[in-house]
Amino acid sequence: MKHKPSTRISYFLLSVLIYISTVFSAAALVPLQVNAAPSSLEELQAQQEERMNLPVQSNQTEDWPEGPAIGAEGAILLEANTGVILYAKNIHEKLYPASTTKLMTCLLAAENSSMDEIVTFSRDAVFSIEQGSSNIGIDAGQAMPMEECLYGILVASANEVAAAVAEHVAGSREAFIDMMNEKAVELGCMDTHFVNPHGLFDEQHYTTAYDLALIAKAFFQNELLSKIGNTPSYHFKATADQPDDFTVKNKHQLITGEIPYEGIKGGKTGYTDEARQTLVTCAERNGMKLICVVMKEESPEQFNDTVKLFDYGFNNFTVARVAENETKYNIDDTVFFHSSYDIFGNSDSILSLNQESYVILPKTVDFEELTSEISYDVSEENQIAKIDYYYHGAYVGTASIDLADREHTSYDFTREPLRAENGLTPYTVDNQKNIIFINVKIVLLVILIVAALLIVIFVIRDIVTNYAFISGNRNRKRKKYWNRKKRNRDKGPTFPSSRFDDFNF
Repeated sequence: MKHKPSTRISYFLLSVLIYISTVFSAAALVPLQVNAAPSSLEELQAQQEERMNLPVQSNQTEDWPEGPAIGAEGAILLEANTGVILYAKNIHEKLYPASTTKLMTCLLAAENSSMDEIVTFSRDAVFSIEQGSSNIGIDAGQAMPMEECLYGILVASANEVAAAVAEHVAGSREAFIDMMNEKAVELGCMDTHFVNPHGLFDEQHYTTAYDLALIAKAFFQNELLSKIGNTPSYHFKATADQPDDFTVKNKHQLITGEIPYEGIKGGKTGYTDEARQTLVTCAERNGMKLICVVMKEESPEQFNDTVKLFDYGFNNFTVARVAENETKYNIDDTVFFHSSYDIFGNSDSILSLNQESYVILPKTVDFEELTSEISYDVSEENQIAKIDYYYHGAYVGTASIDLADREHTSYDFTREPLRAENGLTPYTVDNQKNIIFINVKIVLLVILIVAALLIVIFVIRDIVTNYAFISGNRNRKRKKYWNRKKRNRDKGPTFPSSRFDDFNF
């Protein structure tokens, strides 16, 4: 049956309308990506130039060394031991961390498992990751020790390994994600939310430069993680549970030495189209342990920005030990009790400034220019108080006031000297800690002074008593004399009777 031309036109228009409505309906179901990836190299360069001109918040501190202009959206340079922020650019802006997420994944794995545990790869762990994303080609059913898994995550940035480790540690990835978010809060992260263990893009998976630095600080406190995270390449040997023999190479150019830099302690790269380049790096020099975080940058500037920030930190700041410079606080708590070897007074006070406490100062600033605040809200067992130091409002470090916590010795004069074969040196008493000695000289002096005062008091009291007794006797004799004299006057004059017999009255 043939259709009329008008009917065919109607069918055609109806088909067009159905197609348009279908397209718009599908588009309505796609979530809007606020930070969609740029479409061209020119657009990338333009955005990088815009980020280069963003303000650096740390430069607004009076007399603070001026930090470099970099093309990252957010960046921070943090001194790990003190928590002092040397450089800050949009450090609280929420950004996508990409594979730097794996620092948290490995931190939880190290804290909640042993390195010889065997991790078996489930089908879901292997096939749930995006096709073409970072992996080392492990198949479902294969297995590796936990330590090798950490090399796979930190050196090769393998997403399927991160997923398998998450399932192994927590029982499921969902439970592991809960652990990640709880740990972030525990570390002080206020603007972080994780939804996966590897960092593949999700709008609800974000952090900040500051929060990522806090996670990195905890990560680099673990010696094993620091070692693995500073490995240029790793060779996986074939085993019965994993039949492939292969080597992976780290993409972090400061770790591999492609960009030489002294003092590198490790780090982690990250990239997705939405996050752009992210980089976390740790370096140690001149008594400072610096953590640099760069987020949303273009390659290879993430490495160049990191070098600029490390140079800025190491060249413009220095360490000043508080105990060697502090003069405003008197820590001599008492003259009676000390803690040391010498029982005759040549000993240390029970309270003292922590000898390891230090502040981070701009090299042009003297310690005396700092302001300080003392607080007794401390949680450490042997701490009594803490002193926070600031320079024009910028925090530069803390010193704690501690109870003496050293192993002290006393000598028993009745004992034989201990021999070296016992593992103890002469005059050492084992299993004795926190022994407090009395300053005998001070105590004896006080006893003598008190005794002298008592003697003086008794002498004065005796003198007063004797004087009162003598005075009382004199008064009684004087009174008796006058009483007798008075009675004689009342009687009149008396004469011997023989003398009056010759007169006749």
